[in-house]
Order: sequence, then structure tokens, then C-alpha cells
Amino acid sequence: MDTLQASIIVDLNVVPAFASQAALAAEAERRILFIQDCLRHAELKTLVLGISGGVDSLVAGRLAQLAVSALREQTGDAAYHFIAVRLPYHQQQDEADAQAALNFIDADEVHTVNIADAVKALAGQTHALGVLSPAKRDFAMGNIKARMRMLAQYAIANAHNGMVIGTDHAAEAVMGFFTKFGDGACDLAPLSGLVKHQVRGIAQHLGAPDELVFKVPTADLEELKPGKPDEEAYGVTYAEIDGFLHGQQVSEQARQRITNAYVSTQHKRRPPLAP
Repeated sequence: MDTLQASIIVDLNVVPAFASQAALAAEAERRILFIQDCLRHAELKTLVLGISGGVDSLVAGRLAQLAVSALREQTGDAAYHFIAVRLPYHQQQDEADAQAALNFIDADEVHTVNIADAVKALAGQTHALGVLSPAKRDFAMGNIKARMRMLAQYAIANAHNGMVIGTDHAAEAVMGFFTKFGDGACDLAPLSGLVKHQVRGIAQHLGAPDELVFKVPTADLEELKPGKPDEEAYGVTYAEIDGFLHGQQVSEQARQRITNAYVSTQHKRRPPLAP
């Protein structure tokens, strides 16, 4: 393991591989307690999270629901609750998966905000988008969608005096595979430090259906190639990313792709520049 690989692992606070099923279960419980502590310290009682149909929001959502349910039981305070939010752009192509995720999470409340009109209205007023190539405009529109989704979640959190949950984990963080001030914006990130197969392992531990646990991950923000798999965008597999983050030796091509992505996206993981 070279110096850069070691420093990335430390910087992202990567959780070591689980030594046993008991260790996995303990990590899931630790993150439920973390969510509860966040609410207590903020003196708030509501959590908000957008549910996409992918395994990351599936796990974060179920952990959130377990956290508030336990707080209600422990304190007798019925005000603790979790709001799951569907945020489609028109009709989501994998809506069935999103609904299956909601069924599994069993949230206290479910809200739906279709972001299509808001995204189109903003894009229509942003004249600079009109001069971009189709590919660049599609990319910019994808970022607008991600930011609009977070705007909606914060609006709901404001209305309920709550906190917004993020779904970022180490495997996405190292690749910079999130939108700055979009899905990268949140008040707490209960999956932080986990690699992808650990997220899936926790999903299985929680009892999630396999078709959601092992669903091909996709951001699904671009219209020119809808449903584009994350791994296609990365140029490496999650297995290679996970291995790299757990200190294993990967191919030189994978190592270069991962380290280049990490370096080029540092601005996403750092505070704003200041004099």
C-alpha cells in the first residue's frame, strides 16, 4: 500500500472490513445510536431523507426509522419521527424499486415532490445553459436535479424543524461521485466511512430484499444515457474501489483511476476557499 492510498483511507475514515457477522451487526447498531445522538445534541426530533430506490438511501432510511422508533419507545415522546421523501423527475424509470424501498423502510411519513417543473423553470432562466453542447448541458442539468432534490428536502426539514440525512459513503466519496451542494449537502451522514459491500451487508442484516441490496447502482441524473451504472461512469468496479479503500492491492489501472478521481474532486470534500 503506497502513501497516497494510506492517506486516502485515513482522510475518509474508512471502516475496516467486518471480521464477523457480529461486528457487522454492532456497526449497524452504532450508526443507529449515532443518528439518535445527532437528534439529541441538536435538540430536534425529525429526520428527512430522499429515497431513490438504491441501496444507500434504503439503508440510511431504515437506520433512521429504527433510530426514531427506538427514541419514541425510550422517551415516550411521540414527536420523534422520520419523513421519507420521493423526489422523481417526471416519472422515474425504476419507480417500482423506489416503492419497494419505501415498503421496506416503513417510514412514519412519506412525501412526494416532483422536481420536474422547478428544474425546467430554473434551467429556462439560466441562459448560459443554452450555449452548452448537448453532453455538457445534460451534465449541468443533472447537477441542477441533484441540488433541487436537496432544496426540497431542506424545505421539508425547515417546515418540520428537522435534520436532513445524506447517503454518502467512502466508495462514493473517494470518487467524488456526488453533486456539490446537492446530494453532498446534509446535516448528518450515517453511512460515512463504509465501502459499498459494507452498505450492502448492513442492508442484508436489516432484512432488505436481495433485489434491492444487489441492484446495479446508478445516479440516474443524465437524460442522454438514463440509468447509466455508477461503475461505467467510474471506469472501475465497486469491488476494486472497496479493495483499494481496505488497503488491498488493485490493478495499476484501477489505482490510477481511483487516485486521479480523488485528487481532482478534492474541492467537493473541502470547505470553501477563504483568504
